Amino acid sequence: MSLPVLLLEAAGPESEQLARTAAASGHRVHAVTDAATLTTYSGELRRLLAGCLVTDFTQPGQALADITGYGRRIGVQALLTVNEYLTDLAARACAALGLPGNDPERAPAARNKAVMAAAFEAGHVTAPRTTIVSDLGELRALDAAGAVAFPCVVKPADGAGSAGVTVVTGHEGLEPAWHAARAARTIYGMPRDECTLVQEHVCGREFSVESITQHGVTTHLCITRKHTTGGIHRVELGHALPARLPAVAERALLDQADRAIAAVGVRNGATHTELVLGPDGRCTVLEIGARLGAGHIGVLIQHALGIDPWRTLWDIALGHPATLAPASGGYATVRFLTTPHPGRLVSVTGLPEVTATIPAVRVRAVEGADVGPVTSNRGRLGHVIVTGHDPRTVDTQADRILRQITITVAPRSQS
Repeated sequence: MSLPVLLLEAAGPESEQLARTAAASGHRVHAVTDAATLTTYSGELRRLLAGCLVTDFTQPGQALADITGYGRRIGVQALLTVNEYLTDLAARACAALGLPGNDPERAPAARNKAVMAAAFEAGHVTAPRTTIVSDLGELRALDAAGAVAFPCVVKPADGAGSAGVTVVTGHEGLEPAWHAARAARTIYGMPRDECTLVQEHVCGREFSVESITQHGVTTHLCITRKHTTGGIHRVELGHALPARLPAVAERALLDQADRAIAAVGVRNGATHTELVLGPDGRCTVLEIGARLGAGHIGVLIQHALGIDPWRTLWDIALGHPATLAPASGGYATVRFLTTPHPGRLVSVTGLPEVTATIPAVRVRAVEGADVGPVTSNRGRLGHVIVTGHDPRTVDTQADRILRQITITVAPRSQS
């Protein structure tokens, strides 16, 4: 049956996949975006859409009224987003339209890190000790009073994709980190939250838990192992799933993910919970998103587990039973291409051919573009996905592919 469905933002890899999946099922896909982003929609994406609402996301009250009014006019049967910045708005729109969604009162906790820290404390989630500062003077006063322990992490309250996040090892790094957090961009020109977080730095291995919740019942699809940079900026260089862990470690990660999901009021949809597993087995939740994990995690789930996450999300949004049993026992990893230093991209050579075990190879940066430094996930130049059944074999192949790729970058001063 062809049904009208609404997608809050159709731009971006995961969003476009949602649009393609709904259209392939015969549904009439409508998108909500702003005027500037609409101009970036490709011809292929525009052809998928039955309609498009242009609104102003900087005015959340008016955007909600626009979305609910448009939804009622088209008789919308499902509303979804995988856009980090729109999950709060999606929850409120679903509630207004009587569609399956998340708790609109608690939804801000999955978007704003300051609200999230309070929700985690109330929900007995093990999380980093967090201090919220409103301005640089307050941060200086805390430091002068000896109230800042090093190393610590400074991050914006409303950031995403590791933008503006700095690991600070001493007093001299605090002010630059604060300025970096304040300089982190939001999208759509949304107003900034002036708060900045100073958090305990938690050491250990980084993971994420990919989960689906329907009618308040959560199914954990897998645990993802994360590859990140060291240094003051922790950029994700790769993901691999499903991670194979001892039972006690797996239980610790899933227990904390359950607590985090409940704390931010997720009732219907995907969650991506980021955690650190310490050397002592202590599991700490860094943050949670009320959305499918970005960075091609959905593609990895499809290849490794045989679960179509985009179809699953539409089923939940439509109120249909979701099928979540893994259909295969595979393994998949994505590795991101990054520049060795900032400058002008000259070339990317040594890329592998697409094969059955290398289903995706993409360079998204064009030659001649300014690239780097890699201080957030936005600085990644492209990616390679490798799949198979044996984790060691897949990871070894991915490592070998990265060694064979040469990224040539010239100083920006060269013509």
